[in-house]
Amino acid sequence: MNSIITGVGSYLPSIIKKNSDFLDTKFLNEDGSEFEYDNAVIIEKFKDITGISERRYAESSYFPSDLGFFAAQKAIENAKIDPETIDYIIVAHNFGDVLPTGGRSNLLPSVATKIKNLLRIKNPNCVAYDILFGCPGWLEGVIQANMYMKVGEAKRCLIIGTETLSRVVDAFDRDSMIYSDGAGACILETSATTQKGILSHATQTFSYEESHYLFFDKTYKKDSNDEVLYMKMKGRKIYEFALNNVPNAMKKALDKSGKSINDVVKIFIHQANEKMDEAIVNRFYRLFGKKAPNGVMPMSIHKLGNSSVATIPTLLDLVMQNKLENQSISEGDLVIFASVGSGMNINAVVYQY
Repeated sequence: MNSIITGVGSYLPSIIKKNSDFLDTKFLNEDGSEFEYDNAVIIEKFKDITGISERRYAESSYFPSDLGFFAAQKAIENAKIDPETIDYIIVAHNFGDVLPTGGRSNLLPSVATKIKNLLRIKNPNCVAYDILFGCPGWLEGVIQANMYMKVGEAKRCLIIGTETLSRVVDAFDRDSMIYSDGAGACILETSATTQKGILSHATQTFSYEESHYLFFDKTYKKDSNDEVLYMKMKGRKIYEFALNNVPNAMKKALDKSGKSINDVVKIFIHQANEKMDEAIVNRFYRLFGKKAPNGVMPMSIHKLGNSSVATIPTLLDLVMQNKLENQSISEGDLVIFASVGSGMNINAVVYQY
């Protein structure tokens, strides 16, 4: 018996923030000094590396729980199920319901509980909880839901990834251009067939030296009285870490599935950085002495930016709804989901449609 995805959904916030909107932003170095070149050069180099030309920001009246609710509604509708029959609601995020200003977060009650309330689910046996696992959080939620199903504790789960990263970034940090807001969700159900669904997974946590590659710190504006802490990252460290470790986790998951690299049709990878994602996939194929085929890696980062836990489920929804040009999935296709993020955590799932 395997777990299969029967419904997908996503929510894209309506506010579009283009690269050109950052032309008048005052970006600073870590020591508070100004860059030697102007923003037009900074933005052009940024786009060349990340592939991002625009991103989405949430409306000030919405919280991650609202975005997650909107995505969950679509997934439930797509799966054509009664929400009262859901056994688990697992919500991945990193910062909770962040207020639009001030950097404060509301985590009482949990985001999952808030979404269950918004869905108006009365069933007390529908258990709702949050998961903090960095950018791989949604995929880890899928892995956890699959385990509940394997041991007979659940038949139907709702897994959501939702985030408003635009509210936890330092406006003076050029890395703030990477991040965005959004939500994605899926319904996972048990299936009697062993030919489809989740075939295998791999998960790892590297924390001996890598735990603080992503961290909270003060603004780069040194003369500021701002006491709010913002998300920061050691970009080069993360880039090297991802290239050295994610391909191995993907290979581990594929080897466990018993499938061949030649069977892989699509790779849904966390939308963190276009060049990094391309390098990860190329290294993965080189582990098998192969070259990555054209079109194997759908991308949404160009228009949506990096919304952390929401990138993979949003990307999956776009492909399943035929909203990405020249990208589709057919019955029988073998796909790999893979992600990397703070912790440092890595995971991968092999899935048969």
